[in-house]
Amino acid sequence: MASRISLDLDVLRSFVAGVEMGSFALAAQRMNRSTSAISAQLKKLEEQAGQALMRKAGRGLVLTPAGEVMLAYARRLLALNDEAVQAVQGSGLEQGWIRFGMQEDFGESLLPEILGQFTRAHPQFRLDVKVARNQPLLDGLAKGELDLVLAWDGGQPWPYQQVMGTLPLCWIDSKSSPVAHVPDSAIPLVAFEAPCLMRTAACSALEQAGLGWRQAFCSSSLSGIWAAVAAGLGLTVRTPLGLPDTLQLRHDLPALPDIRLMLYRAESAAATGCERLAEVVSHALDGYLHGLQRY
Repeated sequence: MASRISLDLDVLRSFVAGVEMGSFALAAQRMNRSTSAISAQLKKLEEQAGQALMRKAGRGLVLTPAGEVMLAYARRLLALNDEAVQAVQGSGLEQGWIRFGMQEDFGESLLPEILGQFTRAHPQFRLDVKVARNQPLLDGLAKGELDLVLAWDGGQPWPYQQVMGTLPLCWIDSKSSPVAHVPDSAIPLVAFEAPCLMRTAACSALEQAGLGWRQAFCSSSLSGIWAAVAAGLGLTVRTPLGLPDTLQLRHDLPALPDIRLMLYRAESAAATGCERLAEVVSHALDGYLHGLQRY
């Protein structure tokens, strides 16, 4: 019987880091290793796979079909490994409630994964989750009503914060009933009630380009925004996160800025439970944000 190949999780972690960062040299710096050591790990992984996982494309490297398969399995293996470690290390942690706030953009797409990973690894903790818009979340943090908040960077200074990623703001339109861009006519906007970071970005971009706009639909919920855009009432500005299949990106309107995604912690959130939840959120975001590169 032929001996089975056991993949090295350390090698897989270097492989995933190199692909997600777009550079194995950067991955080497992040993992405190030499570039030659990372290259040796990639060579070892390719030898175990029996075929090339990366190929040259211009000055860089891209995944081969076999590399894409390996990447998917590597992420699953690493996630299971990290979950097992968290479960064992957390088995003796204190019990209690953790109050977690999250932007609406992540309510359906990311929240189930975070809840599943955390509750499996740390069943002794209970999560009190609030899904809302940016300002109510930050207000809750300031009032001591929340311990951890995943929200957009609105420029408010906070002593305990961590940048989780940077995403593009995009013009979003209906697939079935797109809005016609008629010169000299006001652009119909679908947006949240003020104050809203993305509404402000949309209005500023249009005004700087000398284009007029009008409020076509106003909502207090993200589901309302998506429904109005899908119906053809107007355009909205959002990141590609959780974009419904009924909507599409528009590329013929003024450029929009990027926006940072932040993880905010209350001053009292140094407890082990909050630290573990922050790790789960960070891990879930790594793979999720990487999937948005196609935009």
